[in-house]
Amino acid sequence: MKKTIFKGIGTALVTPMTEKGLDYGAMERLLQMQLEVGIDALIVCATTGEAPTLTDEEHIDMIKFVVDFVKGRVPVIAGTGSNYTDHAVDMSRMARDVGADALLCVTPYYNKCTQDGLVASFTKIADATELPMIVYNVPSRTGVTIKPDTYVKLAQHDRIVGIKEAGGDISAVVDTMSKCAGKIDLYSGNDDQIVPLMAMGGIGCISVLSNILPRETKEITDKFFAGDIAGAAAAQCRLKPLIDALFCEVNPIPVKAALEAMGVIDGYLRLPLTPMTQPNREKLLSLMRAEGLKV
Repeated sequence: MKKTIFKGIGTALVTPMTEKGLDYGAMERLLQMQLEVGIDALIVCATTGEAPTLTDEEHIDMIKFVVDFVKGRVPVIAGTGSNYTDHAVDMSRMARDVGADALLCVTPYYNKCTQDGLVASFTKIADATELPMIVYNVPSRTGVTIKPDTYVKLAQHDRIVGIKEAGGDISAVVDTMSKCAGKIDLYSGNDDQIVPLMAMGGIGCISVLSNILPRETKEITDKFFAGDIAGAAAAQCRLKPLIDALFCEVNPIPVKAALEAMGVIDGYLRLPLTPMTQPNREKLLSLMRAEGLKV
């Protein structure tokens, strides 16, 4: 039986930055916010963490910082995916060496690959360390979709233990779970689909929303696990407008604007990302105030 990395909400952390570099003080504040409410896992230097704009040294230094701060209280999952498999292997080994508990690896992007290429690439990464790995399907960013039958093949690997599913296709999720249930853990990669994917056997979400509302996001999965499906669905529906606002521009533009308004981080972004437009920012802040956030 494969070991589950986490169950519930894992926060896909932003990477706080200034013009001078990474902001470790701000990351400490963000981590403390997460740990105080009992978040279930932390994902560092992945999509929301602007990983493609980080140097390898920055990437590994931030993973190490998070690992050292967390001190084993929750699993730290390192984003180490790449469009070049050998680079993903190197990053995965370095993440292991600084203490990461698990890996999150996105499908190759830009140069893309076939389904056979996905199996070969993920297998090579999984073979490179002893760490458990979550494969990440986000075709809107990569141009590649992991097919249900490919998940069947990936699930045969002892260290490929989870799926972060952000494809948005519920029918494909149903097909995947009909073939893979019990063989691999499923996490929603979309905050607006936490309950629907858990209804199909999912065990949580890798969340952007929980950067700003960790307690309220965690309540969705807590209610579901407690058998209060109606309560989980109601919480999901109540938060839908705010979730939409967090994705009205390219992630992590809005969530960084939100955390800046909360006084947690500087909202600095590295190009090609640019600051949130004022009309969208005003709408986002209004919805945050409605949830009781002081901004």
